[in-house]
Amino acid sequence: MLDGAARVEKLAEEVARSGDGAIAMTDHGNVFGAFDFYKTMKSAGVKPIIGIEAYVAPESRFEKKRVKWAEGGEDDVSGGGAYTHMTLWAENNVGLANLFRLSSLASLEGFYYKPRMDRELLSQYGQGLIATTGCAAGEIQTRIRMGAYNEARAAAANYRDIFGADNYFVEIMDHDIEIERRVKDDLIKLSKELGLPLVATNDLHYTYADDAKHHEALLCIQSGTTLADPKRFKFEGKEYYLKDAATMRRIFKDLEIACDNTLAIAERCNITMRENENLLPQFAVPEGESENSWLIKEGERGLLEKFGAKSMDEIAPQYQARLHFELDVMTKMGFAGYFLVVADLVAQAKREGIRVGPGRGSAAGSLVSYSLGITGLDPIKHGLLFERFLNPDRVSMPDFDIDFCQEGRDRVIDYVKQKYGAGSVSQIVTFGTMAARAVIRDVGRVLDLPFNFVDGIAKLIPMELGITLEDALNKEPQLQDRYNKEEEVKELIDLALRLEGVVRNVGMHAGGVLIAPGKISNFTPIYCQANGDSLVSQFDKDDIEALGLVKFDFLG
Repeated sequence: MLDGAARVEKLAEEVARSGDGAIAMTDHGNVFGAFDFYKTMKSAGVKPIIGIEAYVAPESRFEKKRVKWAEGGEDDVSGGGAYTHMTLWAENNVGLANLFRLSSLASLEGFYYKPRMDRELLSQYGQGLIATTGCAAGEIQTRIRMGAYNEARAAAANYRDIFGADNYFVEIMDHDIEIERRVKDDLIKLSKELGLPLVATNDLHYTYADDAKHHEALLCIQSGTTLADPKRFKFEGKEYYLKDAATMRRIFKDLEIACDNTLAIAERCNITMRENENLLPQFAVPEGESENSWLIKEGERGLLEKFGAKSMDEIAPQYQARLHFELDVMTKMGFAGYFLVVADLVAQAKREGIRVGPGRGSAAGSLVSYSLGITGLDPIKHGLLFERFLNPDRVSMPDFDIDFCQEGRDRVIDYVKQKYGAGSVSQIVTFGTMAARAVIRDVGRVLDLPFNFVDGIAKLIPMELGITLEDALNKEPQLQDRYNKEEEVKELIDLALRLEGVVRNVGMHAGGVLIAPGKISNFTPIYCQANGDSLVSQFDKDDIEALGLVKFDFLG
C-alpha cells in the first residue's frame, strides 16, 4: 500500500506493446492484487506470473523479537532485525496454492511488524515455488553487506536444500545504487561456490521513467511527510520503472546468463486461477436426501405453513405453479444449497430472538424465499417478479441482502463459524482508493500547500459519486480556469491525476461474509485483522464472485 504507483492496466498495455510477453507481480507480504493482475494481463495477451516479496523471520515465525544479523555493520535494511525479504514465484498451480497458504499463515501466525514466514513454513509449502535471494533487504545480501560472507553462504545453502538447486536462484539487480553494487561481486562468487543459477530482475514501482516524482509523492503520503523534507523516506535512485528485455540485456551485458535465466523462469511459470466455478458451501441434509430434494421438501413445507394447509392440493394453483417453477430454476442452476444455508441462518437468528428484516431488493420477488422464511413478503400478493432475482437466461449468483439487528448480528456470524468451521469462514477485504477530492488533499499536504488553498480546490470538485479529476475539470469551469491560469493549481492537479485511483488502504466489508466449501485458504489467501478478531480474504468481493465463491450479506 502506498508503495507501488504502477497501474496494472498501463503495465499490461506497455508489456504487450514491448512484445516481452510476461511480467511478475511480487507485492510485499501479500497477494491482494493477484487475481486482478492475472485477469488484466491475460486479457492483454501477457503471461501473468504470480509471486510475493515475502518477509522471512530470522528464526521462528512465532518469535516476536529482533536479531543482530552480524557483528558491526551500520546498514541493516532488513526491518531492524525483525525480518528479511525473499522473492517467491509460483511455477505451477501447486505452487500457487502453496503461495496462498504461505501468505495466509505469515499473517495468521507470523505477524510481527509484517506478516512473516519462516524456514519451517517454506519447507512445508515450498513445492511448486521458485525462490531467490531477494533484493538488497534479503538475508543473503544483508549478511554480505555486514561482512558476514560465511554466514551468508551457509544461509543460501540452507535455502538451496529447502527449494532444490534448480528452484533457488541468486537474484541480482542494478538500479544504479550503491547498496546493490556493494554485494554484486559476492553474490556472483556465492552462486559459483554453491552451484546456484543467477537471475537478473528489475524492481518496478512505477511504469514510466518520468513517474519517479509521482512515486516520491506517494511515499510521502505513506510516511506523512512533504517533498521538501530532507529527512523523508525515499528510494535511492530513479530506476524503478518498467524496462524491456533489450534494456535489461544492456544493463547486464556482462552477465548474459542471468538474463537467460530470467526468460527461463518466465517460461517455466505457468499457472491458472479458477474462474466462474460453483464453490458453494455444502449444507448438511438428512440421510437419503440431496440438497435439491431437501430444498423442494422445505419449500413445500414452508408454503403449507404460510397458508395453514395440510396438503399442496389446498394451495391455490398460481402459488403451486410459481413455487415449483422457482424450485426448478434453483435446482437446475445448482443453487439449492445456497438457499438452504441462508434459510438456516435466518432461522437461527429468529430462534435466538434476533430481529431479521422482511427482505429488501429483488430477493423479495421469490416465493421460495418467502416459504423458507428468508423474506416476509408474499411476492404474488404484491406483484413482485422472480426473474429480477434469479433469471435462468442470465446465469449469476443469487444475492440476499439480509438485515439483522445490529445487537445480534455478531451472534449469527459466530453461528456460521461454528457450523461451517472457523477455517472455512472469513470476512471480505475492501480497498480504499485515492478518490478525486481525497487525492487533492493528500497531494496538497505533500506539496506543503496552505490548507485553505487546497481545501478551496478540493471543494470545486462536484459532489458526484465516482467522479474523477478529469470529469471535474470538464464539468467545473472555475476549476479548469484556475488550472489554466495558476501554476500551483496546475502542479497540484497534475500530480494528483497521476496518483488518483491508487489503493490507499485496506478495510473490511461492512456486511459481507464468505463461506467456502472447505478450508478458505485453499480458494483465496487470507489475512488477520490487527486485533486478531477476524479472518479476512485478501481478494475483494468482485474477485471472490469471479472465482465462484459466495458472499453472504449480514447487514446491520
